[in-house]
Amino acid sequence: MSAVIVVHGGAWAIPNGLAKASVDGVKVAACDGFSVLQRGGSALDAVEAAVRGLEDNTVFDAGHGAVLNADGEVELDAIIMDGRTLASGAVSSVKNIANPVSLARAVMEKTAHVMLTSRGANLFAESIGMATVPTDTLVTENEMKEWRKNITFSCHSRAHDTVGAVAVDSAGNVACATSTGGIRNKMVGRVGDSPIIGSGGYADNFIGAVSCTGHGESILKVTLARLILSLVEQGKSLADSSQLSLKYMGDRVLGAGGAIVVSPSGQWAATFTTERMAWAAVDHDGLWYGLEPNERRKEQLSQ
Repeated sequence: MSAVIVVHGGAWAIPNGLAKASVDGVKVAACDGFSVLQRGGSALDAVEAAVRGLEDNTVFDAGHGAVLNADGEVELDAIIMDGRTLASGAVSSVKNIANPVSLARAVMEKTAHVMLTSRGANLFAESIGMATVPTDTLVTENEMKEWRKNITFSCHSRAHDTVGAVAVDSAGNVACATSTGGIRNKMVGRVGDSPIIGSGGYADNFIGAVSCTGHGESILKVTLARLILSLVEQGKSLADSSQLSLKYMGDRVLGAGGAIVVSPSGQWAATFTTERMAWAAVDHDGLWYGLEPNERRKEQLSQ
């Protein structure tokens, strides 16, 4: 069984000034996740490691680099799911946590629940000794400027910066993780698709694993992650399943987005209907990456 990991850095109109940093960021995260797989780590370990790296990168809107809501606060969402058992953990509207994907994993492994939200999620983080960080360490200077500039106009100019990862390990187990800071100037308490099982992500060893990105409300309406896997179950390829599902979302609710998918056999796809999506994948052939539609570049991994 060939181990594979695919990551994305959000499907949106990535400006030229962020393009290189976005691609570089997903390439590093994919390599970090693949190194976990090479050391014998599980798909679950790999997607957590990759997403943590993206949460620590201020280019993306997850953890560090998060956007601010209408009250100038950071509210973070994340999900992680184990395809072997269908166990899942999620957090929403959580504050002052640098790596919400790890808090989501703790919800999965240390509670009887799937999702904790807002104050409850933060109380749980405190109870397990997870460190909190000041809000200003999660917000870049540029985000503060953009928030002040756009708050009057309710402009969501960096709306689709969600990050995610999917992986299959050498045992054929799949996993997914998705993390986001949401959309700038969102209403307090707004939750998009990212932490919702079947929408922002889904993983099942019998089918595959998906992480989604794009317009959260649209993704929620069509339960995009599960929709993609339902087409895979019907025998369609990963790429066709993703393209058909994204087209359906566009036709039905006028939403754009993207998705990364892996199968238990090691096949993978990265598909989007937005202007750009930063993505990278590492498999036995090397490192693959792209930003523009139909772009699929390849690099050899250094030994």
